[in-house]
Amino acid sequence: MPADPTLLLAEQLIACPSITPDDAGCLPIVETRLQRLGFHCEHINRGGVTNLWARRGDSGPVFCFAGHTDVVPPGPTDRWQSPPFLPTQRDGFLYGRGAADMKGSIAAFVIALEDFVAAYPAHRGSIALLLTSDEEGDAIDGTVAVVETLQARNEVIDYCLIGEPTSVSRLGDMVKNGRRGSLSGALTVKGVQGHIAYPHLAKNPIHLAAPAIAELAATIWDEGNDFFPPTTWQISNIHGGTGATNVIPGHIDILFNFRFSTASTPDGLQKRLCDILDRHALDYEIRWTLGAKPFLTGSGELIDASREAIREELGIETELSTTGGTSDGRFIAEICPQVIEIGPVNASIHKIDECVQISALPELAAVYRRILEKLLTPPLKTP
Repeated sequence: MPADPTLLLAEQLIACPSITPDDAGCLPIVETRLQRLGFHCEHINRGGVTNLWARRGDSGPVFCFAGHTDVVPPGPTDRWQSPPFLPTQRDGFLYGRGAADMKGSIAAFVIALEDFVAAYPAHRGSIALLLTSDEEGDAIDGTVAVVETLQARNEVIDYCLIGEPTSVSRLGDMVKNGRRGSLSGALTVKGVQGHIAYPHLAKNPIHLAAPAIAELAATIWDEGNDFFPPTTWQISNIHGGTGATNVIPGHIDILFNFRFSTASTPDGLQKRLCDILDRHALDYEIRWTLGAKPFLTGSGELIDASREAIREELGIETELSTTGGTSDGRFIAEICPQVIEIGPVNASIHKIDECVQISALPELAAVYRRILEKLLTPPLKTP
C-alpha cells in the first residue's frame, strides 16, 4: 500500500528546521504544490519574516486556511528519543518538532486542497491559504502584515479555518470558536529606600503594595459568558530590593496579565485596576500592552459545516471552546467574521518528543476537504 500523502508531506515539512522566524524552506514546498492547482501565490514579507498569501478564484465567498510554518526551539536535543527535525515513525505516531503544531495541519491543508480542486475544479467562490513564519515568535511581521495588506486592498475573507492543535483526547473532539484577549501591565510601585533598621525613615513599597495585590488577586473581574470563562488576573514576575538584606527597596516592579473575555473591555479593566491602586494610595507608574483582543465566532455556516464534517468523517460530536492562549485568529478576525481553529491533539505541543498520531493525518485532511465541500460547492438538489 502506498504511503499516505498527508503523512509524506508532514514528514517533508518537519525535516525543515524552521525555528521561528525562519521558514527554512517550508513555504516553497507548499507554494510549488499550490501553483499546480492554479493558485496565485504572493509573498508579503516584512521584517525578515516570510509570509505567503495564495488564492484560487476571484469571487466570493472566500474560504481561507491559515497557519504557521515556524516552530518553537526543540530544547535539549539529547533528551529527544529521535532528532527533532528527523521525522520518525514510532508506535503509531509521527515524532518531530512541529508535528502537531502545526506542520501536520499544513500538510492536511494541502492534501485537502489537492483533492477538492481535483473533484471540483469549478468550485464556488475562492480558496485561499495564509501561512507565516512568525506565529511562535513576536507575531508582529507575520499574519498581521498580511492582514494589513489585504485591508489596504479592501480584500476580505468570509470563512477562515486555522490549523492550531485544538483536540484534547482524540482528533475532532474540540474546536476553538474564539480566544480570550490578553492585556499585560508593567507596574512600578514607588517607595523610599532606606536602612532596614530605620523603617520610620523609609517607605517599603513591598509592604505598601501587598494589600493592593491581595485585593487584585481576589477581585472578580467578570462572570464570563456562554462562550468564555471569567476574566483572570495573574502576576507573572515581581522584583524589589538591591540584593542586600539591610536595605529597604525604593521601588517594586510587578509584571501581570489579564486573560479577558468579551464580557470585559481593555479600557474597563485598566480603569478598575487603577481604581484599586488609587484606593490604596500608592505612588505608581504603569505601562500597558494590549497583546490581543478577544474574538468569537457564533453559530453560522462555518461552525455548522465543521460540526457536520467532524460528525461525518470521525463519527463524534465536537465541543466548542475558547480556552487556551492566543492565536493568529486575533488578527484575521479583523477582516473575517467567521474564524475557527481545528487541528490535532495538543498534548505534546512545545514539549520534548512532540508527536501526532499517524492515522489522524489523513482523517484531518478528510475533515478539511469535507468542510470545503459544504461551503464551496452547490447544495444538492432535491428530486
